[in-house]
Amino acid sequence: MNEFTIFKVSASGMTAQRFRLDIIASNIANSETTRTERGEPYRRRIPIFAEYFIDKNKTSAVRVVRIEEDSSPFRLVYDPSHPDAGEDGYVRFPNVNVLREMVDLISAQRAYEANVSAFNVTKSMINSALQIGRG
Repeated sequence: MNEFTIFKVSASGMTAQRFRLDIIASNIANSETTRTERGEPYRRRIPIFAEYFIDKNKTSAVRVVRIEEDSSPFRLVYDPSHPDAGEDGYVRFPNVNVLREMVDLISAQRAYEANVSAFNVTKSMINSALQIGRG
């Protein structure tokens, strides 16, 4: 594996985690959306990652393959005055748990930072090797 392959691996991780952060932000922003264009509450979205090989040496990286919707049930809240309340007075709210999303957000942030660190260490090693050649 050469140094540039390491950059590709780190970059793929940063791209995947950045995408994950965008999905988490969307989930949090829509945590109170009771009606979408489909006429039902917003459903939590989850990015699905997969490994792929970036060279003939089978060096693997990560990519987003799809976005799935969480099939867990919606939250039911009794509020007969809400415009989206059913005949029984209950409103279906999204299946988004903001606390869970914040934990996922921190996890994605840490994973992104780990990839940035790996990228920077590799860059530093290359610079050090170039300095040896100058001496």
